[in-house]
Amino acid sequence: MSLIQICVLSSFSFALCKALVFLLRRPHGIDLDGPNGGNWLTGNVSSLFEGGVDYCVHIAEKYGGAVRLHGPLGETVYVSDPRALYHMVVKDQHIFEEPDFFIMFNKLIFGEGLISTVGEQHRRQRKLLNPVFSTSNMRRLLSILHPISDRLTSTLASKVPADGSHKEIDILPWLSRCALDGVCQGILGYPSDTLSAAENDPYPEALRKIGPLLGKLMKVRLIAVIIMQYCSPYWAKKLLDLVTVPWLPTQFMADVREMRRTVDTMDSASRKAFAEKKTAMEAKEMPDPVDTACRDSDSMTSMMDIMLKANVVSSNTERLTDDELLGQMNVMVFAGLDTTTSALARCIYLLAQHSGAQARLRSEICNATNVIEEDGDMSSVELPYDVLMNLPFLDGVVKETLRLYPSFPLMSRVTSKATTLPLQFPTRSRSGGYTSTVAIPEGAYTIISILAANRHREMWGADANEWRPERWLSSSFTAPTETQEANCSMDGKDAAFTSRFAPVLGVKDSVRFPGVYSNMMTFLGGSRSCIGFKFAEMELKQVIATLVMRLHFSLPTERNAQGHAKEIQWKLQAFHIPVVKPPAGDGVTPQVPLNVRLVKKDDFIW
Repeated sequence: MSLIQICVLSSFSFALCKALVFLLRRPHGIDLDGPNGGNWLTGNVSSLFEGGVDYCVHIAEKYGGAVRLHGPLGETVYVSDPRALYHMVVKDQHIFEEPDFFIMFNKLIFGEGLISTVGEQHRRQRKLLNPVFSTSNMRRLLSILHPISDRLTSTLASKVPADGSHKEIDILPWLSRCALDGVCQGILGYPSDTLSAAENDPYPEALRKIGPLLGKLMKVRLIAVIIMQYCSPYWAKKLLDLVTVPWLPTQFMADVREMRRTVDTMDSASRKAFAEKKTAMEAKEMPDPVDTACRDSDSMTSMMDIMLKANVVSSNTERLTDDELLGQMNVMVFAGLDTTTSALARCIYLLAQHSGAQARLRSEICNATNVIEEDGDMSSVELPYDVLMNLPFLDGVVKETLRLYPSFPLMSRVTSKATTLPLQFPTRSRSGGYTSTVAIPEGAYTIISILAANRHREMWGADANEWRPERWLSSSFTAPTETQEANCSMDGKDAAFTSRFAPVLGVKDSVRFPGVYSNMMTFLGGSRSCIGFKFAEMELKQVIATLVMRLHFSLPTERNAQGHAKEIQWKLQAFHIPVVKPPAGDGVTPQVPLNVRLVKKDDFIW
C-alpha cells in the first residue's frame, strides 16, 4: 500500500469513526448545560478561539463555572470554578492529566523538557529546577536585563522626532527582539543581540518563528501524534518527507515545511550551544557547592549555568541526562519568548489606551529613581531588584494585565479515570436546574479556562472585566509555597485555604483559585505550574519601567486614504495575536502600531 493510500484511508477512517461516535453517542452524557453542539464533526470548541476573549468569558458567565462543550473527540467540560480547578491542578492532578497528544507533540518539538514529561521523570526534573528559579538567582540575573531594556528604549527613541512630535511605530517586532535577547542571554547565556545586530543568526530567528508556527499548526497536533504512535520511525520520516515537498503549494503545506526547517535549526543550534556550555563548565574548576539551591556565584551568568551546576551537585538518582537538560533549555526559551512578547505588547497597548495610568506609572518610577535631570534627559533605569519588584503601581499594571490577558488562556486535560468534580458555585445542568457536582467519565476532555477564572465576578468583583491596576494597591499577598499548596483542600480544614494565606483580592469565604501567582490562574498551580514566572515578571517590570521613563505611547491617529484609522484587535490562538482590523489593516499580520514620542515634563502629571 502506498503512502498516499495510507493517508486517504486514515482520513476516511477518522471521519467514519467520528460519524459512528456521533450516531451512537448516548443522549444523556455529562450533566451540564452549554451552548449548541456546533459542527457535527468538530463540535463547538473552536468557537472559543473564533469568539475570542469575550466569548470565553461570556459562556462561563451564562452557564456557570463548568460548561458542556463538544469537541472532535466528544463532550468536553469547560472549567473556571475555583473548587473544581483546585481538584484538577492540585488535589486530583493525577486524574486530570495533560493529553497524550500534547505531551508527545511537545516532545517532538522540544525534547525531554518539563512540558514533555509526566510522572516520576517530571517530578525529578521539577525538583532540580525549582531552586534554579529562586528569588536570589533572580536578583543576580536582573543585571543582564538592564542593558537589553536600555537598547530597546534607545532604539525606539532614535526613531522618533527630536522636537517632541510623535511617530507611528509598530512596536511588536522590537518587543519580540527584546524578549528574545532576554531569554537567550538571561536563560541560556547565548550571545544574542537582535536589537543591535542584523538578523543573520539562524538560531534566534528560529526561536522567533516557533511560536507563531505552533499557533498556525495547532489543529494538526493530533495527526502528528497518531503518526508517531502507529508508524515506525522510517515510515514517519517518509510521510514527513511527502507532506513537506515543495511541489505542494498550499499555505498549510508551506507552514509545515517551515516548521520542519525551524525545528531542525533550533535543535542543531541548541545542541551546539548546550555542548559549548557543558564543555566550558567541565573545563573550569568548580568550587565545592554550598548547597543544592545554587546560591550566587560570579561564574554563573545565566539560568543554564545555574542549572548545569545544580545537576552536577545532584545525586546520581536525581541527576538529569543531557537530553533532559537540552529539553529544559528548549522549553525555557519557548515559554519565555512569545509569552513575554505578548504580555509586553499588551501592557504597552493598555498604557497607550489609559494615559492617566501611564503618567501615574511614570511618576512612580521617577520618584524611585530620581533620574530626571534639569534638561529633561532620562538616564537608564537600573533599580535594585527589591525596589523594582515592589513598586506598587508598576506591580498593579503587570498583575492586572496578566490577570485579564494571560498568555496561555486555555489549557487541556483528560481524565485517567471516572471522577466527580465538586463545584464552589452551583452551575446549570441539562435539565435547567443547578448542580454542585459534576460526574466526569474516564477519557473525557476538560478545558481549564484561565481567562474565565481570572475574570470570575464572584471572586474578583462586579468590575472583574475592567482593567484597573489600582485594585492591587491595597492588596498584600504572598503566594503559598508548592508544599503548602499540595497539602491544601477547599473544605476549610487545610492551611492554604485559610486566612493565613488568602489574599485581599480574589478571595471569597476563604476560598481562592489554586494559582501560584497572586491568586490568579495565569501561571497555573500545582506541579504543572509555570516554573519561570518570577523571571517573566521581573523582565516585564524592567522593560516597562525603562520604556515609559523615556517614551510616551498613544493609540494611532493617522487615517488612510479612505479615512480609516488603525484599530488593534487581539485574536485568540495559542497566544493572543494583535492585528489591525480591516479596512485599515489586513486582520492577519501581527502588529501593534502606536504613536510614540519622547517624554515631556507634563507626562509625569496624573
